[in-house]
Amino acid sequence: MRNVFRGFYLLLVCVFFTTSSFGQWFESKQGIMGTNIHVELWSESRATGEAATEAVMDEMRRIDRLMSPYKPTSELSKLNAEAAFGPVVVSKELFDLISLSIELSKETQGAFDITFASVGFLYNYRENKKPTQSSIRKLLSAIDYRHIQLTELTHSIFFAHENVKIDLGGIAKGHAIDNSIDILQKMGIKHALVTAGGDTRLLGNRLGKPWMVGIRDPRNKQKQAVVLPLVDIALSTSGDYERYFEENGKRYHHILSPKTGASAHEVQSVSIIGPKSTLNDALSTAVFVLGVQKGMDLLNRTPGYDGIVVDNSRKLHYSSALIE
Repeated sequence: MRNVFRGFYLLLVCVFFTTSSFGQWFESKQGIMGTNIHVELWSESRATGEAATEAVMDEMRRIDRLMSPYKPTSELSKLNAEAAFGPVVVSKELFDLISLSIELSKETQGAFDITFASVGFLYNYRENKKPTQSSIRKLLSAIDYRHIQLTELTHSIFFAHENVKIDLGGIAKGHAIDNSIDILQKMGIKHALVTAGGDTRLLGNRLGKPWMVGIRDPRNKQKQAVVLPLVDIALSTSGDYERYFEENGKRYHHILSPKTGASAHEVQSVSIIGPKSTLNDALSTAVFVLGVQKGMDLLNRTPGYDGIVVDNSRKLHYSSALIE
């Protein structure tokens, strides 16, 4: 472990920062987008610090109103309800994120696929309910990103299969975090942390020191499997402990294989380190579905993005750049 991150972020030893004694840290935690949102930032102005933390929360609420599959008034819900009957015009923001999702599906050979919801909606993790194999088989053909047909000129979307549903849960939080960091930068904030569930992005350093970001032990929420010193980068973790229930010794969780419509079981968690939370978010899901070998192959050919995988034997695996 001592050599794992040797040379990976050598810039840490070069970071120096001096600041006015009048500045302070501002922090806020709220429940939005079905998860815990945490903002921590430095500002020399109380007015700016308070406005900046609230601006992040406002952005999270905006994305939730736009992209939640659970809010019947959201643009995504409207799309799911109407796109199988004809093209639906959507906002450029939603169109672009769905377009990016399709490109990521192609790059990951379908391991990341927002149409997983065509079967995924049958699961209820709070009530410990799962679909029958018969129910999965009836809907499995609807899981295929190629059913989503885009028209760039009009920003319209059509589902070429009557049972298609999409869910942006594997990418929307990352998108919201990247938007939030952009907002903070425009407000003059240079040091911040924004977290949404398992997704975190860091702006700058923690006043001359790296941010210490933990990856939790998938089987013990009180422990960290790894603690990373990070600066000006993002980290996203997908784990089988986020939404799940157990039945007869088997764990049913929300990260579904698009091929089977069932929970993927080769690994317990995947953490991706890279510059953008949006891509980290999607890649962590894709690698989880692909498993250790294929997942690491994907990361090792994706410049700028690296990962740590905890497999079912609780062994840690690192992409090549993290062990060089």
